[in-house]
Amino acid sequence: MDAKKILFITQEITPYLPESEIATICRNLPQGIQDRGREIRTFMPKFGNINERRNQLHEVIRLSGMNLIIDDTDHPLIIKVASIQSARMQVYFIDNDDFFQRKSTVIDEAGNEYEDNDDRSIFYVRGVLETVKKLRWIPDLIHCHGWMSALTGLYIKRAYADDPCLRNAKIVYSIYGDDFKVPFRNDFGKKLQMDGIAENDLRSIKEDASFVSLAKLAIDFSDGVIQGSESINPEISKYIESNKQIPFLPYQSPETYLDAFNSFYDVVLDKNQ
Repeated sequence: MDAKKILFITQEITPYLPESEIATICRNLPQGIQDRGREIRTFMPKFGNINERRNQLHEVIRLSGMNLIIDDTDHPLIIKVASIQSARMQVYFIDNDDFFQRKSTVIDEAGNEYEDNDDRSIFYVRGVLETVKKLRWIPDLIHCHGWMSALTGLYIKRAYADDPCLRNAKIVYSIYGDDFKVPFRNDFGKKLQMDGIAENDLRSIKEDASFVSLAKLAIDFSDGVIQGSESINPEISKYIESNKQIPFLPYQSPETYLDAFNSFYDVVLDKNQ
């Protein structure tokens, strides 16, 4: 089929962060998909432990300058970019002094999860979508990696349902074993109830916004699901099995995932066309 535009929204990419399952896949996957003839854009958070000088990040002034409101507070959106020369690939970074100028990613130096990881997730996803709109780049499919990207499908299908740039994008969510231990704060659902997001849309996180509940929410608003880790939470695995109408790709080895993901994109793109 014709080349399609694929947007990657991820939590980690090496070499900007240390190697991990997600960071390694999200370094090689966009390049592999680009090599297979598709147009790509890639986003990640600009965590404070990313060395901007060594990695040659610079601010994109024309994309920065917007404020995103979360829980009645304005947060400036700063966009930075860097290039992985060997891959002919740019990476866009979502930055904000309130959320991403810490010395760690999602846990502090003592190993405690940041209390505002819920707000950071909201800001990150909305920041990516607003930046894509500013780029005037219309993705056909959005592939999300890591729980910090879990809200993407909800926003696309509700808050951005009438947006000509984003409304037709298909959502693929990869499930990893990257769980967080402390549920998001009790007012998480209220913060999500912006234009177009109703209380009923948030039923999976009504009781508690745990890692499992957030994954279920992501699955509910996805057009395809991929098992990214060889082992994932068994409750999430059962939930995927119960959603027979959503295309599902089981775990793929490092040797097979590039071609398997590329083919799966076509399955998702062709469904309900």
